[in-house]
Amino acid sequence: MTAKKKAHLLGFVQHGVNSHATGMWRHPKDKINWDWTKPAYWQHMARTMERGLFDAMFIADELAPYNNWEGSSDATVKYAVQCPVHEPSTIVPIITTATKHLGVGVTLSTAFEHPYSMVRRLSSLDHLSSGRVAWNVVSSYSKSEWDAYGADMTARSGRYERMEEYMELCYQLWDSWSPDAIIADRESGIYADISKVKEVHFDGEFFRSHGRSFVAPSPQGRPVLWQAGSSDRGRDFAAKHAEAIFAVHPNVDRMREYSDDLTNRLETRFNRKPGSVKKIYGVQTVVGLTRSEAQEKYERIRECIPLEGALAWISGHFGPDFSKYKLDDIVQNIEIPGIQGLFDSIIYAKGGAPVTVKEAALIYAEGMGMPRLIGTPKDIADQLEHFLDEGGADGFMLAATYTPGCFEEFADLVVPELQRRGRFRTEYAGPTLRENLLQH
Repeated sequence: MTAKKKAHLLGFVQHGVNSHATGMWRHPKDKINWDWTKPAYWQHMARTMERGLFDAMFIADELAPYNNWEGSSDATVKYAVQCPVHEPSTIVPIITTATKHLGVGVTLSTAFEHPYSMVRRLSSLDHLSSGRVAWNVVSSYSKSEWDAYGADMTARSGRYERMEEYMELCYQLWDSWSPDAIIADRESGIYADISKVKEVHFDGEFFRSHGRSFVAPSPQGRPVLWQAGSSDRGRDFAAKHAEAIFAVHPNVDRMREYSDDLTNRLETRFNRKPGSVKKIYGVQTVVGLTRSEAQEKYERIRECIPLEGALAWISGHFGPDFSKYKLDDIVQNIEIPGIQGLFDSIIYAKGGAPVTVKEAALIYAEGMGMPRLIGTPKDIADQLEHFLDEGGADGFMLAATYTPGCFEEFADLVVPELQRRGRFRTEYAGPTLRENLLQH
């Protein structure tokens, strides 16, 4: 008898007042007696996720307020559409000193930071966390980010060539110290064997670097690498580099299609072993002790969404200024230069039926087009099992609604139900994030 696949879980948040459900700061249960700008809030969130045996807290990011809607960031700021947002890596030590096993995935863009400083930062965080850091590798996609940095937005077609070179330099820097390079011989005064600390000489089309990495090997050697490639080129990049791939699909059929495609790329194009890359799909859960209680909670969440804020968000994520379209225009007829994979989650939100601009904004504002699982712990466990068995999922990214309550409810109600079914771990595999992520 084949053993049942056990799910991996991650909490999906931003280092900000509001994450991936627009308007949640208005919710009567959101951050009661908590200040999201203070360490205590993040420590509590981390301990909650660790109590639920989550792999990691995954911190999404955006580098500047979206400014596509009506050519301004006014609506983004006015309605707290993922704004304000603080720098994600700053809370890694706060989270990891409050926990023993929980990992932290940080989203950091390759667009405006040199690989040398990126390697130094991530290796430093891996040391401070005892090997519990992941890097979600992204290139900046929104106009607002390029405007804020005073740079001309690069063509989408050339971004992956640049990212490939970026990663190659990062790998050379991470691998430049041999594991036994540090001698620390007090008698001779020699701390490191220089023959085992390579000097990197890199001259690429986009980057140059000549020197030794400034950081000795960290517990994981390299951070765990995450990616969310959705286009054809993006899927290849993810299949080549990532140890976990995050995707948003509105239903099990789309999950299965993506899973099969990624598995084929992993095995045939990049010769990677089965099970070595985890496919993590986004879901949003609303848990109640009864179905009617869960439905009431869901309706309250929807009531918090401001339409203009929702429209500003899809403008920022997908590229067009949706103020130039009518609310009843069909989004399938609109060309999208932004995140195509997430836009697909909107296109198929109604099973392929036409979706209006208004519907798209409100659906996306609930949780980026992720499947919404609303019901009792048993109902939600049923759906997650379905996604594991029929959709090819290895785990789930749980999008926040009101915090910290949504994660408290999942950890205390849904996790025990998954454990009873043999679909979730009862203890961590080891001290590092990579060990826990690869746990079967």
